[in-house]
Amino acid sequence: MMPYWLALAAAITTSLVGQLLLKSGANDAVEAAGGFIHQLFRPATMIGLVCYGGAALLYIVALRKIPMSVALPCTAASYVVIAIVGWAVFGESLGAAKIAAIALISAGVVLLATTA
Repeated sequence: MMPYWLALAAAITTSLVGQLLLKSGANDAVEAAGGFIHQLFRPATMIGLVCYGGAALLYIVALRKIPMSVALPCTAASYVVIAIVGWAVFGESLGAAKIAAIALISAGVVLLATTA
């Protein structure tokens, strides 16, 4: 069962990397002319899309043994990390409501993972 949980963790991590690269590609595209098409073909965006594909493949592996009712909510852990990284790296706001939401998501993920 452990390899499937590792596949799920790798899927979540790969998805996080993809999110960061897509955000980076979006930020770079704002500064450059060309709009969406330019953003789509930026290296960060293209690698981010590949990461998403890889994350989907790893998620499929995880679903072979982990119930979907557990696996999908566990991917919510990425929301927690992305919110913190968005604040630390991209200067996005992180107010009391977001902190409360992060706490609730974290508690839910832990509860689901420990009852699987």
